[in-house]
Amino acid sequence: MSADLAKNAHVHTQVFTDMSLLTAVANDISFAEVFAEPLRRCINPEDMLVAISSSGNSPNVVRAVNVARDAGAFIVTLSAMDSGNSIRTMGDLNYWLPARTYGLAETSHAAILHYWMDLMALTTNT
Repeated sequence: MSADLAKNAHVHTQVFTDMSLLTAVANDISFAEVFAEPLRRCINPEDMLVAISSSGNSPNVVRAVNVARDAGAFIVTLSAMDSGNSIRTMGDLNYWLPARTYGLAETSHAAILHYWMDLMALTTNT
């Protein structure tokens, strides 16, 4: 989805899915820091973080949101399950779904992201 957004909406995107980086941070620091640690090196106030956690309580996602907040970035959260989950109110824009299963939560989050991506692509000069 990140690649499609970059290609179609002409925006810079960054995902932290490099296995070497994830493994190094998880082994040398903590799995809870796998997103926050690399994010600290590149986040700026004009950036936007899209944080996705089905439970809304994933420690690695919560820490990344805190790093983005400290940097003054715009934060969008997508969560489900418990209405009182950790990231539900941590963003500038928060999407919470009353899904009770991971499958429904993840499918709903994907639908929201695809819709958002399509809107961005349609509103840019492509």
